[in-house]
Parts: sequence; C-alpha cells; structure tokens
Amino acid sequence: MMRGGMNNMQGMMNKMKKMQKEMQAAQAQLQEMTFEGSASNDLVTVKISGEKEVLQVKVDPDILDPEDAEMIGDLIMIATNEALAKVDEATEQTMGKYTQGFNIPGF
Repeated sequence: MMRGGMNNMQGMMNKMKKMQKEMQAAQAQLQEMTFEGSASNDLVTVKISGEKEVLQVKVDPDILDPEDAEMIGDLIMIATNEALAKVDEATEQTMGKYTQGFNIPGF
C-alpha cells in the first residue's frame, strides 16, 4: 500500500510540474500580445503590451484643438483603460484554467 501512495505522489508532482510549465508558457504568450483600446470612434487609440506597458498613443489630428486639451486627455484615459481591461480579460481567460479553485492574487 505504501508503494502505491508513492506512485500517486510522484504522478501528482509530475502533473504539477507540467502545469507549471504550461502556465509559464501561457504567461509568456500573454506578455507578447498587444492590446488596443479606443475612444470616440477611434479618434484616440492606445496600444499596450500584455505587460501593461503603453506602446503607442494615436490622436486623430481633426480633434487637436488647444481649447479641447482636457477632452483629449479624457479620451486618452478612456482608450488606455479599455486596453488595460482587455489585458485583464485575456489574462483571466488564459490563466483561469490554471488558477481555478485557487485563491491566487492577481488572477
């Protein structure tokens, strides 16, 4: 009976190591992805990496009016938050299968 318990433990350890490698690969894949958020029909777009680093901000020249600087700032904020939400959503979808049932902060 002791022998069977050791085999089960070894099998469980092997499964955990495999799952850990899969999680690391999935995280690396997410970090390489690019996410885009936009505001007001793409007048402002923001691209961010899976690591939540802003890569690009595009502002349609038609809305560049010095008197509207506050509005442009608001649109950039909206587009950035949308892109960040997409990173979180993709992370949850990808990593959720590994963290389901565990109370792991950040997932």
